[in-house]
Amino acid sequence: MKALKFVAQRVYATWCITWFILPFVVTYPAQAVLVRKPKWYRHVHSINRAWSSIFLRMFMAPLIVEWRAKLDYRQQQYIFTPNHSSYLDIPMVMRIIPGFLNFVGKSSLCKVPLWGKVYEKLYISVDRKSAISSAKSYIQSVRSLEQGRNLVIFPEGTIPPTAGEKLLTFKDGPFKLAIEKQVAVVPVTMPYNQNFMPDLDGKLKIRWHPLKIVVHEPIETKGMTQADLPALKERVHYIIQTELSKHNKTHVNRYSDYQEISTLSAAGV
Repeated sequence: MKALKFVAQRVYATWCITWFILPFVVTYPAQAVLVRKPKWYRHVHSINRAWSSIFLRMFMAPLIVEWRAKLDYRQQQYIFTPNHSSYLDIPMVMRIIPGFLNFVGKSSLCKVPLWGKVYEKLYISVDRKSAISSAKSYIQSVRSLEQGRNLVIFPEGTIPPTAGEKLLTFKDGPFKLAIEKQVAVVPVTMPYNQNFMPDLDGKLKIRWHPLKIVVHEPIETKGMTQADLPALKERVHYIIQTELSKHNKTHVNRYSDYQEISTLSAAGV
């Protein structure tokens, strides 16, 4: 049985990698052309959204989407603040949250072959170890909001060793920006991404696991000043941590603890 599980796991991982790479390879020529002009960036984002949707569907893992409130994208802007637990986080958010989003992500994403160049043009990269890079990303974020794009900022700044269980202390950036521009903050919780694709110091591991994303009610910042930043940050932290803890009570959340599921089981056979 162990041998069968091992083979099934390898087959499933190969299947996932294939469906991750194939849509990108097919669409990359179009992305390479469209990314040359800023007026076409929205179309590249749409391609990336379609790519994310395709490979997440082909992973054959049920994806539960829970909206705690209806968002008014025509009348209001938002800064989404998800927990960070896996390389699946950006594709998950990209697939579920509509509109021409702008992501603030670590500068190493720009070094990913081919797609890194697209990310560098389309989104905002930041080296959190550099004060200059952090300041530049903040200015770009302000400009992005002024251009009408909603932002996605991971307030933890990195994937923690306790991903999916205990959040790191949040950075001030997204909350300072939300108050400065009087934009609502939307907490987002993804409790299971680290189980499907954990961060293992560059080693790729994929195991079938159900996925879920919870988009919480927006928190208005109108009338807030920078003196309200600590309370706003703590409120968002509490919302996401409470949601993670709730899922941990009924679900094994450590990557090493849950039982492997074969490819046939993943397909519902």
